[in-house]
Amino acid sequence: MPTKAPKAVTASAALKLPEEEPKASRGAAKATRARRPRGQRVLAGWSAEELESRRVDLQSRLAAYLVHGRPRVILTDNLRTMLSIKKGQGVYTFRIHHMFTAAPPVILRSLARYAERHDAEAAALLRAFIDGNEHMIRAAKQPRQVDLDTEGAHHNLQEIFDELNERYFDGRIEARITWGPRAKRKRGRSSIKLGSYAVEDRLIRIHPVLDAVDVPRFFVAWIVYHEMLHEVHDMPIVDGRRVYHTAEFRRAEARFDHYFESVLWERTNLHKLLNR
Repeated sequence: MPTKAPKAVTASAALKLPEEEPKASRGAAKATRARRPRGQRVLAGWSAEELESRRVDLQSRLAAYLVHGRPRVILTDNLRTMLSIKKGQGVYTFRIHHMFTAAPPVILRSLARYAERHDAEAAALLRAFIDGNEHMIRAAKQPRQVDLDTEGAHHNLQEIFDELNERYFDGRIEARITWGPRAKRKRGRSSIKLGSYAVEDRLIRIHPVLDAVDVPRFFVAWIVYHEMLHEVHDMPIVDGRRVYHTAEFRRAEARFDHYFESVLWERTNLHKLLNR
């Protein structure tokens, strides 16, 4: 069930050190103001009004932490540079990924310290925040088109997904679901990945060995439920390694109605799945 880790945003690409803006003439300042509405395009599914509200709120919150100037915030959905800062005429211009609109105070304080003092500890905190919210960068990309195969010979994945989405997630899960490739099965294997969740494509794949008459529906639902949890639970980086199954994730797993039955069924029947 573990998923493949998405490619990390490198620290050098994620942040750019503050640099001085050249002094602008009055005419240049007017041109800058005229271009500003272009930065108000829709991001992350927000309307232009909501985007502007979030931008103003972040700008106001940042102002509380800057000591020697005032902030100007431009929100982006850049896939590579998450933060760049320019300073000119007492104004710090933050071109910043929209993930920062929900940043806690410690991150806003780090933004101010990074802008004013190039503080190394602040930079480390900002990179950790970016790593922890990398799923928001991937969400800016359009998912690949995939031919979905949901109606199996014995289990209908879309029906199972829809029931779980309604029961456990209030319909919030947006991922698509499909059976994995129905290739020739390998007998005698030592491991098998029964499900996966691709962050970039928001796609759940379920191994077709589960589409069998002797595999109970509750167990297929258990695998689907596990993968659905990946959409709503963070995958933080701890000691340089991405943690897919946090303590909070495991607690959510245990809320599945047939949790203990599913764990027991897997332990007693895994050898059958490996040999199919």
